[in-house]
Amino acid sequence: MTRPEILAAVDLGSNSFHLQVGRALDGQIYVLDSLREGVRLGAGLTADKRIDRATQTRALETLLRFGERLRGLPRHAVRALGTNALRVAKNAPQFLREARAALGFPIEVVSGREEARLIYLGVAHSLPPAAHARLVVDIGGGSTEFIIGTGFEPRLTESLYMGCVSWSLRYFDGGRIDKARMKAAELAARQELASMVRAYRAQGWHEAVGSSGTARAIETILLESGFAHSGITRDGLDRLRSLLIKHEGADPERIAGLRENRAFVLPGGVAILGAVLEELAIEQMTVSEGALRHGVLYDLLGRVQHADMREATVVQYMRRYHVDPQQAECVRRLALAVYDAVARDPGREPESAREDDADRLLLDWSARLAEIGLSIAHAQYHRHSAYVLSNADMPGFSRMEQQRLARLVLAHRGKLGKVEDLGLESGEWLLVLALRLATLFLRSRTDIKVPLLRVSQDEAGFALALPQAWLEENPLTADALESESGYWKAVGMRLTVEGLSEKKVAALGRG
Repeated sequence: MTRPEILAAVDLGSNSFHLQVGRALDGQIYVLDSLREGVRLGAGLTADKRIDRATQTRALETLLRFGERLRGLPRHAVRALGTNALRVAKNAPQFLREARAALGFPIEVVSGREEARLIYLGVAHSLPPAAHARLVVDIGGGSTEFIIGTGFEPRLTESLYMGCVSWSLRYFDGGRIDKARMKAAELAARQELASMVRAYRAQGWHEAVGSSGTARAIETILLESGFAHSGITRDGLDRLRSLLIKHEGADPERIAGLRENRAFVLPGGVAILGAVLEELAIEQMTVSEGALRHGVLYDLLGRVQHADMREATVVQYMRRYHVDPQQAECVRRLALAVYDAVARDPGREPESAREDDADRLLLDWSARLAEIGLSIAHAQYHRHSAYVLSNADMPGFSRMEQQRLARLVLAHRGKLGKVEDLGLESGEWLLVLALRLATLFLRSRTDIKVPLLRVSQDEAGFALALPQAWLEENPLTADALESESGYWKAVGMRLTVEGLSEKKVAALGRG
């Protein structure tokens, strides 16, 4: 039996915020604690796509409470994710700075397809094993995710910008429901679905599964109202729709099983689900307890057990874009050596410290992915690489991780002015230096013996020292280092290059 580890997931959804704490043991997650608060982040979006201050305050107060529950957990054991509302909000970067401070842990914003992957992972672990394909539909507050997969492997993923909060606000303003509004909401949802229906029908599935709050709320109403015996049926949903239109609203006192905090978003959810059942010809849908937060816990468990989805994605991208594995490995080793020379803390255990070092991981991946753009064109290949990393679907990576990868790869060659205004964090300049020096020294793509390097950092910049004799034997590299110093000077930072005498080199070697 392995030692249990406490893991936690925070889901900053467009309707509700969720915290789930689990105990990982022998490959399984056992839930210890769950918290949910209806923040309605999506409803707080103004007409110009900014989260209003009242909603921000409500969200920050919730995160402070969540942070208290998470206090004492190590950083690697907690993952907090933002979804659709934070994907579209123009003031998300400013809000996230306050949100991270309130929670006490980093918060990532994930793409719709990465959200779909994690949802499927959570659902798959909550259902009995099956050999057949499953279609998972997750209607959230601001988006709806669709996944077809078998076992724990998703095969087809999609995320559409329609959710129970956004649809309720758009088509049922004030909570009033009538036949015309419901028809308009369902028609709009069917139009959104049109882009993906053919591909999903062609892929096929044996079982349809609904997940998250909307599906569970509708199932509860259908069961308590006697509209279905289990799960969600098309006939049961038709009867619920008729009931909402008859009462001209979602009234918890007149609809069995409807909770007060779900009433506002129910009509939008019913309209979207009705369109899904119609367009995908679904008669019966099972409802799962699994959701995004469960998937995050299992994804965290994979990282703890060295089965990180991000590593698998990096390997896949290297193959897809025909990256030279030998060159990538040489650059990776040298870049990490430069980073370690500056960043290593003598008081930490070297191996465990490195495993938990997010910046070191970022540098590792960047070194191996820096040349993916060569498969597009040699000229300006680093820009092609950065574009791919910034815009592609990369399973396991959050949007912010992809942006950091793209910035670092863009900065790894050429002038530095192009990245100065891209929001590099102070600690990222060391990553830039490490990757640039590794690329510079290994530019010949031969089995070159890199000399003894000393690298240090101060407030003004960096200092590099290496044997003078080696510099004299390698004039091209010496010239490149001189140019490199100029690039750093142009962005207001110092990079000094010192040639060491044989006596100093010998002394350092003995040390």
